[in-house]
Amino acid sequence: MIGDNHDLKLNWKKMKNGDIPAVEKILRNAEKDYVSACGKYLMRNVSNDPVWLLCDKKENIYALIINSRSTLIPVLKGINELASLKFLKGFLRIKKIHSVQGLKEEVIVLENTLKQIGWKTSETIDYDLMSLDKKPDNKIKISNANPLNLILRVPKMTDLDALSPLQAAYEKEEVLPKGSVFSPAASRVNIANIVAGGKILAALYNGKLVGKINVSAVSFTRYLVGGVYVHPDFRGMGIARKMAYEFINELINEREGRGVTLFVKKNNIAAKKLYTGLGFITHGDYRIAYY
Repeated sequence: MIGDNHDLKLNWKKMKNGDIPAVEKILRNAEKDYVSACGKYLMRNVSNDPVWLLCDKKENIYALIINSRSTLIPVLKGINELASLKFLKGFLRIKKIHSVQGLKEEVIVLENTLKQIGWKTSETIDYDLMSLDKKPDNKIKISNANPLNLILRVPKMTDLDALSPLQAAYEKEEVLPKGSVFSPAASRVNIANIVAGGKILAALYNGKLVGKINVSAVSFTRYLVGGVYVHPDFRGMGIARKMAYEFINELINEREGRGVTLFVKKNNIAAKKLYTGLGFITHGDYRIAYY
């Protein structure tokens, strides 16, 4: 066990400015497995979202836990057991945490630790963590669509009324845990922010907006792709594959040379087949635990 009173005398502390180079070196070195953690780290509110470091007396960092809004993301670097985290008890008295997410084995470690201080999960969802670092395979098959009636384009703010129902359906189907209350207003803000960021592609069939795909986070050298959704009435036509290929191909070919990562639910066989067909390789297990 590694924890507050271990023989190595490791202790948890809040990250300070002087720790940033070492923390970012750790994240960059393991970025492919921790793309979501890197993205959350870079997107966090520095004033309100602390990063906790497990250090020895020489300030060597053995693990970290990132707080981003109402989410905790562990980066445990192989540590498989933690002592009861005293700092978390005080932290959770003043801040509500809705989820823990990251590599499955590390989320389980933090789940077990939180259970020791009275926190129990309401639901857990497991995913395959998939990555691509080369141009995706171009084997597009579109059965009922053709270039005349399928158009792919970057949506604008004027498309929000058409995009919002797709985003709402995506969140209900793929994001929200069971029993959650859906907020139409929050969902519209989410898609508006995505459109404003510019990393999104929409599919129009016969002039109707029927699908979307977007970047959900940006890491140091990788994109995390998410928000992939096609209206149920237009599935099975190859639209998702065409949309994913064009979008991911554009990301891969950017001058920065970024890779692409995504995670897909274990039971979503169709999506896993789509991404494998594009060349994605599964290299880990990802979990989101809801509280």
